[in-house]
Amino acid sequence: MTSLQHPAAGTSTNLRLYGRRVLLRPLMPTDFDAYREVRTRNADWLLQWEPSRLSLAADPIHDRGAFNSRCSLRDRERQAGAAYGLGLFVDNTFCGEVNLNNVQRGALQSGTVGYWVDQAFAGHAYVAEAVVVLARFAFEQLSLHRLEICIIPRNHRSRRVMEKLEIRDEGIAQRFLEINGVWEDHIRYGITVEEWRARHDELSRAWLTT
Repeated sequence: MTSLQHPAAGTSTNLRLYGRRVLLRPLMPTDFDAYREVRTRNADWLLQWEPSRLSLAADPIHDRGAFNSRCSLRDRERQAGAAYGLGLFVDNTFCGEVNLNNVQRGALQSGTVGYWVDQAFAGHAYVAEAVVVLARFAFEQLSLHRLEICIIPRNHRSRRVMEKLEIRDEGIAQRFLEINGVWEDHIRYGITVEEWRARHDELSRAWLTT
């Protein structure tokens, strides 16, 4: 795979971000069947780590119209530069999402990274690779200064991604996010563009180049 981004990165549904093994791209209405299958099969694996869905009028996991609306919303967010929701694909198979959310400009120039993966694809460092791909996009294409990843302390698999990448642990934020109906503490991990530049060659060799 090539490591080049689409020239209209950040504004087009044609956005494609490549790593050594993974592809990140916006989800489209045609991805609904694959999304539904993966999310349904992984319900117990994933829902314990996610916000409750009580406020949703329709469930995008089971409702095609709601999924289409979700895709449209993600498109608008990306066009506005507010967030970049991306599906994770391995060998053209949908297996998760890696998202850059809450993009802030002005004095912050920051964004928040979130991710999940199909249990059948866990354990192969696909998410770690995808986080590096997203970080390259955020720092080199979007010119952000800082990325933050927030993880529940007992979510050892997600924390292992940060450990593999040696992302800096900035401490615990108490009762930081509502997760499955409970206000959960989160460990906050951070990386700045200065750290990215210092580690660019190391991370590229490990995750992005053949």
